[in-house]
Amino acid sequence: MGPALNIAANAPGGGAYVLADRGTWLSFKNRADLAVLVEGDTRLFNQYGVMVVSPAKHPQTKALDAQKFVDWVVSPAGQAVIASYKIGGEQLFFPDAAR
Repeated sequence: MGPALNIAANAPGGGAYVLADRGTWLSFKNRADLAVLVEGDTRLFNQYGVMVVSPAKHPQTKALDAQKFVDWVVSPAGQAVIASYKIGGEQLFFPDAAR
């Protein structure tokens, strides 16, 4: 994603567009005259998920430990930690375990 943003930032004559994820954009330093034109549109929703790998298919899986992690991620405490992660003072993730 960074190289795509570099190409857009350095496009001759400007006017370039690129679809980028929030994390890359917030970390990207070579913005030139690029600006965010659209954010928050439901069509751009990028869902992350967490699940336990099937111990029936993968017997080496530490399913109990994995389930503890899943339970923490979707808990109010885990969701608060996720929401508190920032890059340059801007929130990166918007937890939605309650959905």
